[in-house]
Amino acid sequence: MDYRRQNMRHDNNIFGNIRNAFTSLNDKLEKDVQVHLRCVYGTLALGLIAATVGSCLHLFIDFFHYNFFLLFGSILLMVALLKTPHNVHNERKRFGYYIAFCILSGVSSGPIIEKALIIDPSVILTSFLGAAIIFGCFTMAALHAPTTKFLHLGGFITSGLLFIMITAIFSHSAFMRTTCLWLAFVINCTLILYDTQLICEKRRHGDTDYILHTIELFIDFIDLFRYILAILSQKKERADCKRND
Repeated sequence: MDYRRQNMRHDNNIFGNIRNAFTSLNDKLEKDVQVHLRCVYGTLALGLIAATVGSCLHLFIDFFHYNFFLLFGSILLMVALLKTPHNVHNERKRFGYYIAFCILSGVSSGPIIEKALIIDPSVILTSFLGAAIIFGCFTMAALHAPTTKFLHLGGFITSGLLFIMITAIFSHSAFMRTTCLWLAFVINCTLILYDTQLICEKRRHGDTDYILHTIELFIDFIDLFRYILAILSQKKERADCKRND
């Protein structure tokens, strides 16, 4: 009985700490920044739903298989979004560009999802939940940290991405591919910290373009999901090979 009470008290403490982490943001962040972040994360949720639809289109419709024009479509949509001014009259148009971009991003994730379905379908859900938890934790860390603490990570992120690009071009060993995959995962986590604080700072300086800010976090989340899915699929493949041997 005492053990059960201790467990219940421990669970209450956990949920209480989580609730406090959110409520304390009211004192940490300015009102206009809070409103802006609600728009950003609400739009991000819609974008992830659109990306899910896009990945399903790849799986069930042959037209979306290996269609290189979709890559150009993503670039054109991004250019259109950047070129269209952020104002009330263009908001629906820009939101449409954003949703279309998210759908095509989901389509581009189709091949790695298709491969994971063959290896072990449960890996996909595990990867998504893992990405959501990691993204949430790093987001809260960025919001609770001092205002510009993680904005100094730009140099590390740039150097890391440059190292990965050079290594990918000149090295083709399995060990280096795995190393680059893990390094890309770490850099992506760092990007969540950097982009979250950068968005807050942009809003403090008068930038209200929540759609463009959402795209930054959307790319962070999608890449995080892809890296986790690739790592878990690799691990599952190796385990299956050892079992067969």
